[in-house]
Amino acid sequence: MTGDPVPKATYKKRRIGGHELRPESIMMSYGYDPMLSEGAIKCPIFQTSTFVFPTAEAGKAFFELAYGLREPGPSEEPGLIYSRLNNPDLEILEDRLAVWDGAEACAAFESGMAAIATTLLAYLRPGDVLVHSEPLYGGSEHFITTTLPEFGVTPVGFPAGHAMATVGERVRTGVGNRRVPIVYLETPANPTNAMIDIAEVVAFARTLASGGAIPIVVVDNTFLGPLWQHPLRHGADLVIYSATKFIGGHSDLIAGAALGRQSAMAPVRALRTFMGTMAGPWTGWLMMRSLETLKMRMTAQMKNARYVADFLAEHAKVRAVHYLGLLREDDPQFAVYRKQCMGPGSLIAFELDGGEVGAFRFLNALKLVKLAVSLGGTESLAEHPGTMTHADIPPDDQVRMGITPGLVRMSVGVEHFEDLIADLRQALDAV
Repeated sequence: MTGDPVPKATYKKRRIGGHELRPESIMMSYGYDPMLSEGAIKCPIFQTSTFVFPTAEAGKAFFELAYGLREPGPSEEPGLIYSRLNNPDLEILEDRLAVWDGAEACAAFESGMAAIATTLLAYLRPGDVLVHSEPLYGGSEHFITTTLPEFGVTPVGFPAGHAMATVGERVRTGVGNRRVPIVYLETPANPTNAMIDIAEVVAFARTLASGGAIPIVVVDNTFLGPLWQHPLRHGADLVIYSATKFIGGHSDLIAGAALGRQSAMAPVRALRTFMGTMAGPWTGWLMMRSLETLKMRMTAQMKNARYVADFLAEHAKVRAVHYLGLLREDDPQFAVYRKQCMGPGSLIAFELDGGEVGAFRFLNALKLVKLAVSLGGTESLAEHPGTMTHADIPPDDQVRMGITPGLVRMSVGVEHFEDLIADLRQALDAV
């Protein structure tokens, strides 16, 4: 970088006069000054492990802030030290990601599971209880129900799609007198699309406070965010993303992110430094590229999903379609959806005749839609949760959570919707 240091505030503009700019507009330049990088219109990849200090005194000051030895002075910004602590690509990416959710702070990670594990470990201690929704993404479920108990943490689950008034007492019984530092949820649930009222969970979390400490509420917003749902606006403390999905959006990177209040993010960022779970500069650069088209991609995918869901709902071999855009006003989930969401997203779960055999025949017959796990990419993907992403969950628990043998999860991409429907129609003929 060249030239004298410039305060970040000068190139983090979010207004033109009195006009508030939308997130999709400021993704092109927010947090980056081309004049500090030879006028390059796009942020370079800062592929470096360490940074040169201008003076020894500056190095000392940088470390004082990095280790929290003192509070920053007026307009003082943390200096660049080492890419495990900070890197220009990550700092700019985190600034831009925070805009979508209205977060005070953000931390980028090298995977979604790195974001989840680092966040949970930053707050949990042996003897604690982690209250969580069910079902969860398979990796999250395994970490919470299998790995964390090895460290003395007890998971207590509650079903998505139910009001806390109907399940809260059971949760309290499971918690007993133990400390609950975190309530963790996915909404919509993966893979069933069952909704959870975030504000209701926030209110319930307050009733689990002990010693004056209120549990923080952490929401995995991967299915709908950061466009169609903003958990922080409904009282959540932190938002988690598998940025591999819609944020990356091209099935060519692995990444994660955590966002929220400065105070809630502080222990997460500190543990990330010492666990080394941060994203690298190349990953950060790729995500900056993707953020420029995020709204266009997610909007196109949502529009396609509406057509696909309508087609599936009318097909004789499809028993049920779980898609937010098909919720009816007499469904209790409808009120939660209308309160929390700005759109139904592009994830569809549907149940086929013939159980696992029927689902496999359908998946094996697909031609345009790819048989693969993951979601949120430009291409359409379909998978069988019961034997793939959620295979670690015992069969009885799968059924209890709504993961039936005939359930297929589809992530709708940006292809022409008529082509997708043609592929689904011919694949359904094989069921």
